[in-house]
Amino acid sequence: MAIFKFGSKAKAKSGQQPVVPIAPTSGTVQASSPQPAVPVNVTVQQPRSKTLSQLEAELEAQRLSTRPHTPSPVSKPKQGFFNKLLLLALLLGVPVGIVTLANLPVPGWHNQVAKNVPILLFPTYSTWDRAHKDAADNLNQADQLINRPTSAADLDLGGKKLAIAKEALNKLPTEFLDEDFTRSLYWYSWYVSRSGFTIARTQVGTLESKLFQEQNAQNLLSQTEAGISQAKQQYQQATTSTDKQLAATSWQGGLSKLQQIPAATLAGRDAQKKLSPYQKEFQETVGLFAGNEVTRNLIGAAQQFAWQAAKDGQNPPHSAVKWRQITGLWEQAIARLKTIPPTDLGGYAEAQKLMAEYQANLSAINARLDVEQNSVVAFERAQAEINMFIKLASSSDRNGHLSRLQSIINQLEKVQPGTTPHLEAQQLLIMARNKLQQLK
Repeated sequence: MAIFKFGSKAKAKSGQQPVVPIAPTSGTVQASSPQPAVPVNVTVQQPRSKTLSQLEAELEAQRLSTRPHTPSPVSKPKQGFFNKLLLLALLLGVPVGIVTLANLPVPGWHNQVAKNVPILLFPTYSTWDRAHKDAADNLNQADQLINRPTSAADLDLGGKKLAIAKEALNKLPTEFLDEDFTRSLYWYSWYVSRSGFTIARTQVGTLESKLFQEQNAQNLLSQTEAGISQAKQQYQQATTSTDKQLAATSWQGGLSKLQQIPAATLAGRDAQKKLSPYQKEFQETVGLFAGNEVTRNLIGAAQQFAWQAAKDGQNPPHSAVKWRQITGLWEQAIARLKTIPPTDLGGYAEAQKLMAEYQANLSAINARLDVEQNSVVAFERAQAEINMFIKLASSSDRNGHLSRLQSIINQLEKVQPGTTPHLEAQQLLIMARNKLQQLK
């Protein structure tokens, strides 16, 4: 009889699997042929574990398989760059165009815009304000540099400042020339007076004239100094007495030109400072006419009289009394030159040259004196006849009035330009001619 053993396991022999006996279906165990043994620990293939990404992929696949199908949306074409640029141009161009149109420099246009939409005129008001400030600042600087220069560089800088100021004045509107100009833009107000604008314009003209004189004097000084330097070099390189005499004469002429530069200019003041060293150098190099001290003093004195005469003769017209004083100075200069003897060859030649120049100047001054005297006499006669005409104005003698007026006109026409009564004579001449036309 088979024996059932519970709670124990048969130990497998090496190389063999252990077997478990199976009980028969009935209560008795039949002896029969043994049943095939079933291995107990048969290895079962376990499924491999899946990663998290694989599980997510499978879940997504299941969701998509159960989701109803929807067509993919059709992507709209993006707006082109050109369209965006065109839109930007419109957004910026329209306001800019309106502001530009409002600020056009058309006469009367700004007044209309200022009444309705003053905010649009802000660029114009800003431009005028900057121009006004530039004109004032640069004009003040130009006035200081041109009227009180210390060097030629000041004049150059003053000319540049004056040009900037003039350009700024040209940018200011002309509609306020007839009345004081005021513009307001909410918080911003701007004011320019007619008198201030007129004064600025006048000051610009005056400074331009002054700058022109200063520049001419500077050019004359530069040319004269260059001539003196060249004459000095020619004298030092001369090999004959004739060449030396010509060079010395040219040198002396340059020194005389220095005295003719207007003393009111910067170049004239510089010339006066340089004249004494130049003359000393000339004396040391040339010997000033064989070292004759008397000749040197005479020529120097003559030049001083001539310089004073030329200075007093500037800025005519002058009265007859002043013209006589000027002629006396020229005569004094000539008288000193006449005392130089011919035996002093160098000094006599220089004296004759200066004497010819001084005689020509004296003749010109005498002519001016004659014109001044004749003009004064004619003007006095015209005034006497005018007084007579006024006394007899109530008379009914028409022909007498016409005769007196014609005589007054004839006398006034004798008053020459450049004389002291000329300006007043011209005013009276206009009145006399008008009166004569009324009586005819």
